[in-house]
Amino acid sequence: MRRDSIFYKLFQQSPSLVFELLTNPPINAESYRFDSVAIKEPKFEIDGVFLPPENEGAGVVYFCEVQFQKDEQLYERVFAESSLYFYRNRARFSDWQAVIIYPSRSIEQTDIHPHRGFLNSNQVHRVYLDELGDIRQLPIWVALMVLTTVEEQLAPQEARYLLERSSVEQPETANSAIIELVTTIMVYKFEQLSRKEVEQMLGITLKETRVYREIKEEGREEGREAEARSLIGRQLTKRVGELPSQVRERIETLSLEQLENLGEALLDFTSMADLQAWLSAE
Repeated sequence: MRRDSIFYKLFQQSPSLVFELLTNPPINAESYRFDSVAIKEPKFEIDGVFLPPENEGAGVVYFCEVQFQKDEQLYERVFAESSLYFYRNRARFSDWQAVIIYPSRSIEQTDIHPHRGFLNSNQVHRVYLDELGDIRQLPIWVALMVLTTVEEQLAPQEARYLLERSSVEQPETANSAIIELVTTIMVYKFEQLSRKEVEQMLGITLKETRVYREIKEEGREEGREAEARSLIGRQLTKRVGELPSQVRERIETLSLEQLENLGEALLDFTSMADLQAWLSAE
């Protein structure tokens, strides 16, 4: 199960999510932005970095690591990456903290003695998802994190519960994002099932999402393919960035049925490469 990409999407949708896991979050948590960075010489990849707002002076940078497999040198790597990044950006930050998210304590590195100074301080926060409590009592975005750890026999009913809860609690834009994330989590959890079979399990369809509804509604109102094509173009630009002229020309050749299929497919796009692969397959 590719949990890294799931958590990346969660943090993109809700940058303050990681602070809901902390006892003493920063007072300006809602102003932080999520990013991933690379450090060269030697090259380190830091998956999750939460950057304080630049207009408030030097603030605290938070590093986040999601670890679902045993790694006996995890802390060596995390502290080396974090310290080096902090060193190279010292003028931007007043302090650093690290958050390590595990599914359970059994996944944690065995020999932690060399790192006792960090681990016993308030600078490093270890979060064990199976100890956060009843998934139905957690904030909705934290519950989505816990859903990745729920056993297969319980996952469908908990996923359906979260979808029902989201439809009541969340604004339409956030609800659409949660539908996509829940579906993605379940697709990864039930790898033997197709996406359509997972949607049937959850009692949903991508046609319920805002993007698809907008395309269909605008198409009905205007009665012209051009309007649907224009909306698809806007949604693609939001998803993958400005479209090259050759890509726009290719989209102009798509039929209404193909546009509707693209309207569903684009919900999973994260890069221009995804769009180009879809167009090549048509």
